[in-house]
Amino acid sequence: MHRTVEAIVEVDGRVRLLEAAAVTEPSRALLTILDEPVEDSTVFTALLSEAALADWSRHEEDVAWSHLQPEP
Repeated sequence: MHRTVEAIVEVDGRVRLLEAAAVTEPSRALLTILDEPVEDSTVFTALLSEAALADWSRHEEDVAWSHLQPEP
């Protein structure tokens, strides 16, 4: 089965996937470089961070970090 996953290739050659690529074993991949610029990278960074930071919006996290909040 073939799947397409969007990614950004950095100038140093690193590849950043813009979505999860769940695989059950090491898999071969082909990379096609498109001749179009990357839009504002801050948008992509925010999208990539969303899943990792989603856990921070829970009540338990608010309680755990409450000692760092200024007194009212």
